[in-house]
Amino acid sequence: MKAKSIKGKTTAEIKSALNESMAEGFLPTLAIVFLSVSQDRKAICNILDEAGMSIFGSTTNGEFIDEETENGSVAILLLDIKKEYFRIHTAEFQNNNYRETSKSIAIRAKNDFEKVAFLLAVSNAATDGEEVLLGLQEIAGEDVNAFGGAAGDDLAFDKTWVFSNGWESEHGIVCLVLDEEKVSVSGIATCGWKAMGTEKTVTKSEGNHVFTIDNEPALDITTKYGGLENITPENKDVLLELAANFPLQLQREKGDPVMRPGLVVDWSDHSFYTSGTVPQGSKIRFSLPPDWDVMEKVVKGVQKLKDMEMQEADALVVFSCAGRVLSFGPMMNAEIEGIRKVWNVPMTGMFSYAELGRMAGGNLEMHNLTTCTVALKEK
Repeated sequence: MKAKSIKGKTTAEIKSALNESMAEGFLPTLAIVFLSVSQDRKAICNILDEAGMSIFGSTTNGEFIDEETENGSVAILLLDIKKEYFRIHTAEFQNNNYRETSKSIAIRAKNDFEKVAFLLAVSNAATDGEEVLLGLQEIAGEDVNAFGGAAGDDLAFDKTWVFSNGWESEHGIVCLVLDEEKVSVSGIATCGWKAMGTEKTVTKSEGNHVFTIDNEPALDITTKYGGLENITPENKDVLLELAANFPLQLQREKGDPVMRPGLVVDWSDHSFYTSGTVPQGSKIRFSLPPDWDVMEKVVKGVQKLKDMEMQEADALVVFSCAGRVLSFGPMMNAEIEGIRKVWNVPMTGMFSYAELGRMAGGNLEMHNLTTCTVALKEK
């Protein structure tokens, strides 16, 4: 499988870059497209569609094809994979039927291929990524390879989109189904945030609404451990700091902890809503503010993936949380460069609102503040 990455700030730049990439007989059949909501999605899709490519697309909070991250642009991974090795399936979520929708996609996928892997993107901040993954596993098995992210909108927190040829949705899923007997898929979700203090117990919660931890209001105990001050609705900086740097670390029976940052505060009782489910009675730890070690752990995790599972790759796809950019700023480029150098093959990536994948030794989960790296190799 040959792969090339292109990027641009305008539709004209993308058309020019595409023509240049295809000038020497390169004929891609698949385009993985990450772009800003400010871009003309339909125009970009028309260019790719006219060139005979199937499209897997998502809007972002930033995009990249190398260590130089962009905003407001388009980043595309072009692949010349055989058309009989993959399918693109899309669906709208109706009445929040996340699991049933992904189950229906998995059923279609299993009719296409005996052994399947999934690359997926979902839109709408309310989408329950865990339910989506559970639906895929119910049909394709617990060990299925499934990786992806939640679409972004340049951190506007308004409308996000996923799209394909002649289709787009602000509350749906686009899924690239790969025949794993023909294409190897290996991935890892890595966070790197260090924990501090002893385990605490979530004493009251409902879904992703965390009321109390060790019988203290969730906001109060979290900000106390983080040393944050001026905890008022008017202090927006504190809420951003809470989400980006002091996530709860939800402990799991196996695998690494899963990040659950507080995103919305209920000031009436100082509870907060997190990015995913935090069951009542579960154990959590608080986080230290991130440092260079956080990025180094991600790169080391990707290197281990190469050493243990996929020594060679044809292309990389990366879903990285927008919260990491808020925490690291320009230093984020060092993490992306480290990932790229592991295989040194064409890559594309996006900054997402959530990440979907499996941590080392863990279950398929919806993550935050995490980088999910996926390597592809035609057999």
